[in-house]
Amino acid sequence: MHADGGGLYLQISRFDTKSWVFRFTLEKKTRDMGLGPVHTISLSEARAEAEKCRKLVREGLDPIEQRRLARGQIRAEAKKVMTFKECAEKYISAHSAGWKSVKHSQQWTNTLAAYAYPRFGDLPVQVVDTGLVMQVLEPIWLTKTETASRLRGRIEVILDWASVRKFREGENPARWKGHLDMLLPARSKVQKVKHHSALPYTEAGLFIAELRQQDSVSALGLEFLILTVARTSEVLKARWEEISVDDGLWTIPAERMKVEKEHRVPLSSAALNVLAEMKKSARNQFVFPGMRNNTTLSNMAFLQLLKRMGRADLTAHGFRSTFRDWAAERTNYPADVAEMALAHSVSSKVEAAYRRGDMFEKRRKMMEDWAAFVEGSSADVIRLADTG
Repeated sequence: MHADGGGLYLQISRFDTKSWVFRFTLEKKTRDMGLGPVHTISLSEARAEAEKCRKLVREGLDPIEQRRLARGQIRAEAKKVMTFKECAEKYISAHSAGWKSVKHSQQWTNTLAAYAYPRFGDLPVQVVDTGLVMQVLEPIWLTKTETASRLRGRIEVILDWASVRKFREGENPARWKGHLDMLLPARSKVQKVKHHSALPYTEAGLFIAELRQQDSVSALGLEFLILTVARTSEVLKARWEEISVDDGLWTIPAERMKVEKEHRVPLSSAALNVLAEMKKSARNQFVFPGMRNNTTLSNMAFLQLLKRMGRADLTAHGFRSTFRDWAAERTNYPADVAEMALAHSVSSKVEAAYRRGDMFEKRRKMMEDWAAFVEGSSADVIRLADTG
């Protein structure tokens, strides 16, 4: 022990390690308090720390116990730190019982999971500021105004809840009046988004019959899109390696999905017939190839086909709405099953069921029923007993 004065010592062990020690006497008991190794704590820092300890001793306080209390307080404060996602989940859990429907609760979870969580879900709720909120809202404010507006309100409510529960302090960065209204145009000023034109589901059978009169790759591709209710880009970029004919399964990788999660599509008998037809002339890795080598159909192929058929009033994407209307009005399949078929974000409980395979098998039955309906062989309302 090498004294520096005032109770500060440089301690050198038999292993030649060097550290600072403060030695003090309190209530006739002498104690040594480690201040840290020499390679981390400089001499000036050790002297400053020893001075703090001497002041505590003069006040009759044990610096070792005071340090233990301080560390305990820090750990307690750390436990109070909540992420934005944790706050959101607690808010939804506390209030969902009073909401009008399960779907309303799912909408909260889905919009937050799709837009807010990727940006700041795992960050402490205290650090969520205007810049982070704008990163979420600005990209969709003009194109998905209704969704963005609801999302803003939900973020605001969650941050208010966090403030009341003392998990954050300061102004609410998601507040509209006098804050975000200075940065974003009012909803009433934003041009209304035109929804994709959709075919009434009652006309689906007639349309498929007309579509099958078209002899082209794009016609088969559009039929496959209708039967699988997939998005245009997902169908155009479909690869043979993603298809398992034996299992009746099309696995779309996460990087090609809007929600960035792998999506399994059950293939109906009608969808498999389309693939069998395409397999006869397969010439590259893509299921629906373009004219040039190793290319896909143009992203305008389906629109051009619809124009040739005299149906310029429709869009390929609109057939997803046709399917959704059919599922809601002509079947007893739960809404979550239809939403899963469309690869929309769903609640974690439903996703867990899907991972076990239950939801997939329900979707397989639903897609067979959908194929039968659009082929015109089933015009009756599907009974509850038929849906499992």
